Amino acid sequence: MEWIDTHCHLDEDAFTQDCAETIARAVDAGIVAMVAIGITLDSCRRVIELSERYPQVYATVGLHPNYVSAAQPDDWKQIVELAKSPKVVGLGETGLDKYWDHSPLDLQAEYFDRHLELSQQLNLPFVVHCREAEPETVAQLRKHSARSPLNGVMHAFCGSAETAAACLEMGMYLSMGGMVTFKKNESLRQLAATIPLDRLLIETDSPYLAPTPFRGKRNEPAHVRLTAACLAEIRGVSKEEIAGATTANAKRLFRLNENLG
Repeated sequence: MEWIDTHCHLDEDAFTQDCAETIARAVDAGIVAMVAIGITLDSCRRVIELSERYPQVYATVGLHPNYVSAAQPDDWKQIVELAKSPKVVGLGETGLDKYWDHSPLDLQAEYFDRHLELSQQLNLPFVVHCREAEPETVAQLRKHSARSPLNGVMHAFCGSAETAAACLEMGMYLSMGGMVTFKKNESLRQLAATIPLDRLLIETDSPYLAPTPFRGKRNEPAHVRLTAACLAEIRGVSKEEIAGATTANAKRLFRLNENLG
């Protein structure tokens, strides 16, 4: 079975000492690709560097909503240039976050618009972070959907059935992370069982949100199989079916077919 971790933060300090070993463990576990996510200009440079060093690693570039207040005037221009790097396969993560009070919502929305517009200009998919801002996020996505088809994913989705339906209606993918394995998240598991198989992705969000039984410990890309196993169980299908579908979906969204076959 082949798996793709569509969202990890391999440039975080948590992996400084053993990044190479972490990637090797993932490859040994059947992870054929890992999408390392940029969240600041410096982070974007680091994930691109990792993608150039390791064949299985790809990168996205963007400014996370919690960090847009700290962005320098020239940062966005540099993000646009970095987006043209050979192993950059997406933009973000971008979106809206009302849980943390790190950046004004109007500034988050401005940068969200920038990412969505750049996605359409460069034909690169976008990665959405949404925390306690579902109505605002859906409204902003609908605004852009009215102009041009959307090409993106709701990362670590844990929202409502209504938000899921709206995103699917706009042609987006929904990605499930370790939270779907947590005992208390029965409603999320029920929702995950209803997502069309051709719109489902899996991720780790490493080093965060490790799935059961590693909850509370450092997460890593190899653990994406545990989330996939949970999805297979709740949907009543084999792990092979989940592997085949989610890997094909990730290849299609991030246009990895040329590299991975």
